[in-house]
Amino acid sequence: MQLNWIDWTVLIITLLTIVGYGTWKTRGRNSAQDYIKGGNSTKWWTVGLSVMATQASAITFLSTTGQAFSDGMGFVQFYFGLPIAMVVICMVFIPLYHKLKVYTAYEFLESRFDLKTRTLTAILFLIQRGLAAGITIFAPAIILSVVLGWNLTYLNIAIGILVIIYTVSGGTKAVTVTQKQQMFVIFAGMLAALFITLDLIPDDVSFTKALDIAGSNGRMEILDFSFDLENRYTVWSGLIGGTFLALAYFGTDQSQVQRYLSAKSVKEMQMGLIFNGLLKVPMQFFILLVGIMVFVFYQFNPAPLNFINSSTESVLASQYSEEYQSLQSKQNKLFTEKQAVSNALVKSDNDDLRQELYVLDSIEKTHRKEAKFIIKKAIDTAYANQYNKLSSELSSITDKTSELFKEKENELNTLYDDAGKDNKTNDRDYMFITFILKYLPKGLIGLLLAVILSAAMSSTASEINALATITSIDLYGRNLKEEKGEKHMVNATKVFTLVWGIIAIIIACFANLAENLIQLVNIIGSIFYGNVLGIFLLAFFFKNIKSNAVFTAAILTQIIVIIGWWYDWMPYLWLNLFGCILVMLLANSIQPLNKTKETQHV
Repeated sequence: MQLNWIDWTVLIITLLTIVGYGTWKTRGRNSAQDYIKGGNSTKWWTVGLSVMATQASAITFLSTTGQAFSDGMGFVQFYFGLPIAMVVICMVFIPLYHKLKVYTAYEFLESRFDLKTRTLTAILFLIQRGLAAGITIFAPAIILSVVLGWNLTYLNIAIGILVIIYTVSGGTKAVTVTQKQQMFVIFAGMLAALFITLDLIPDDVSFTKALDIAGSNGRMEILDFSFDLENRYTVWSGLIGGTFLALAYFGTDQSQVQRYLSAKSVKEMQMGLIFNGLLKVPMQFFILLVGIMVFVFYQFNPAPLNFINSSTESVLASQYSEEYQSLQSKQNKLFTEKQAVSNALVKSDNDDLRQELYVLDSIEKTHRKEAKFIIKKAIDTAYANQYNKLSSELSSITDKTSELFKEKENELNTLYDDAGKDNKTNDRDYMFITFILKYLPKGLIGLLLAVILSAAMSSTASEINALATITSIDLYGRNLKEEKGEKHMVNATKVFTLVWGIIAIIIACFANLAENLIQLVNIIGSIFYGNVLGIFLLAFFFKNIKSNAVFTAAILTQIIVIIGWWYDWMPYLWLNLFGCILVMLLANSIQPLNKTKETQHV
């Protein structure tokens, strides 16, 4: 799709203004205090917005709206633990960091344990945040490349270069000051998107009725109090797993710690985090609500079976074209029924109509799942051959109750489900951008593209800024044989910023789309965060635990957590709690053994 000149103008001016302002405002910062800690001059509201902008990547807007469209508002439960974590960090973490006057969170670990524990924790951070930095570039790039036809590699490089320019130039302060502008663009763009979407919904559908229609389709089920571990998002996973994830992310992840360490005082740091804690859940609720309103819009306007146009074109040009067109005909008929029932529900408060709408929506979900399956067959010959082989084997088994039949049937069902996870069939993250480009007015399209790219830039800038700081302070600077001056360390940090920016671009160029991008980032975090948080909690509260026990426990925990994730022992949010508790239990178990060895040695 070709953008109008108005959209190009809005997009380019917005991005260049942000980059130019950040570079100009923070020029000439040559001291480590200025470059790495932003001169400790940041106000609390800037801290709050910077913390929020760091977390609110492009993935937030593309995936969260798509999540709401597909599954409803339940994802907001993921953030329920965040306000709790903010209070704990304000009471425990911030006073300690400020007292020690640290540049990074991991400096504290050396004073409490030893250099190898500090180094291990820093390396765990570099691995997970380095991967995440690549994904925050890749996420908007691949979607924009597919929808707009832009070259993916060029997009990855362009986003990375824009971020590198002002982050290398001004360091932490540049990241912070640009994030204020980026958050303004983000809030303005999402508000405009909501109001335009509401305006596109038929005039006789009030906001209340729109929520009623969404609820009838099962999209307004916000709270789930079940203890079902198969369900990723419940009140309990949010309050418990989400609290531990937020504690680890905001309390030990340098990309966030560096944001509030730049504040003027302890009070300013604490107020900034409380501001984030109070605003973050409503913000996520609002973003999900935008996705819900887009869903309601599509109850009165036909939606494609799959939002990835290139994939639809591929299947229509394949031998499965007739099968796909047949499914499309069923979907067209279903839409006519849904539209009629939705219109009737607008005029009548009727539970039977709500139930009918719910059933029709379930059928539509089946159609969408089947569409992904047909597309997968069309684009992946090996997958089609495997499916045909399993189908043939299943039909040849005469005893339909045998163990072999059940085994093959399960294999077939698993293969069918896997179709929706392919990067050319999983269209959830494409829904919102497709809607923007097709239905929103000129100018606003450019603004919302600027929202997506600004969010990508803000998160990536924070990440490479933190990665460079950790590399410079915790690894390079700490292991230098002779002390270097501040100018040397600032220049080294600039070089590491450039290097990590290039690494992030390379990861983005070789990345692959996951089932859902926002989940992928949180999964990567959950694999490492619990372990890191547990190390910090041991440092804070278990004075009897020494360095060797923590170091051994941390390595064992990381191996076990990775195995647990690989074999899907539990929903990923619970990995944060699991890793945190495991490292503390192992350290407490290993410490007495170390004491015994020390006694025997003496």
